Amino acid sequence: MGEIKVSPDYNWFRSTVPLKKIIVDDDDSKIWSLYDAGPRNIRCPLIFLPPVSGTADVFFRQILALTGWGYRVIALQYPVYWDHLEFCDGFRKLLDHLQLDKVHLFGASLGGFLAQKFAEYTHTSPRVHSLILCNSFSDTSIFNQTWTANRSLFYSFWLMPSFMLKKIVLGNFSSGPVDPLMADAIDFMVDRLESLGQSELASRLTLNCQNSYVEPHKIRDIPVTIMDVFDQSALSTEAKEEMYKLYPNARRAHLKTGGNFPYLCRSAEVNLYVQIHLLQFHGTKYAAIDPSMVSAEELEVQKGSLSVSQEDQ
Repeated sequence: MGEIKVSPDYNWFRSTVPLKKIIVDDDDSKIWSLYDAGPRNIRCPLIFLPPVSGTADVFFRQILALTGWGYRVIALQYPVYWDHLEFCDGFRKLLDHLQLDKVHLFGASLGGFLAQKFAEYTHTSPRVHSLILCNSFSDTSIFNQTWTANRSLFYSFWLMPSFMLKKIVLGNFSSGPVDPLMADAIDFMVDRLESLGQSELASRLTLNCQNSYVEPHKIRDIPVTIMDVFDQSALSTEAKEEMYKLYPNARRAHLKTGGNFPYLCRSAEVNLYVQIHLLQFHGTKYAAIDPSMVSAEELEVQKGSLSVSQEDQ
């Protein structure tokens, strides 16, 4: 087991893409870790935000594939933040530090919720050009019911030892029979979970369960793709339906299987859906791809689509 960690692709990624550490807060213990790959001349890259159990490298298959096609991709790992406002303020400072005015966000589970909250937080001066929400949710109350037996437990995450926090997270991993690729993905995520410290896990679980919901009227003009799976995942059917209601005009990217971590075990499908989402911005200043990698024919098609859409508006 643990095939991904010793795979040639993962070792190539770790040896060729450097992990950067950036501090943007007054508190120098708050360190953002990130991989920034692809052409630096792109000013509206795609940024990946991981789930509770994830580190920045869980998206290595997206980084390798998308940068090979000419996209600029950034994958992040959060510092310790204890509320959504603090996270949003820190993320805004990070974008300022990276000199990025607008970005596309891909968020998995908690990462998707934080992406929506950041879009909401910056709605008066928009920093998010589009969203891809993978196995994500719009209201944390679903976890108040399923992850915490009572409200007092939620308030004590910061007091709990690491092994208890990991047990809470592992309880949401698939326990039934899965195919070998999904088993490898789970093994890799368990390994990544083991690398997280107590405060990192406690803060992420707090963000996951802190009472909050997305206010759709603040982000209704942002293009959204909802990506989810038809097989078992930590996301309930009710949570999925709520997302569809919240974003009635969103594109839907359904995967037949993939569990909680389709970006690892169904990466070819996920990468295809990401490309389809980003295609609508080719030929604009918000393209995440190097213009030299886009054919003249494709640009003409995109300009035609853009003209039609502007006339409709």
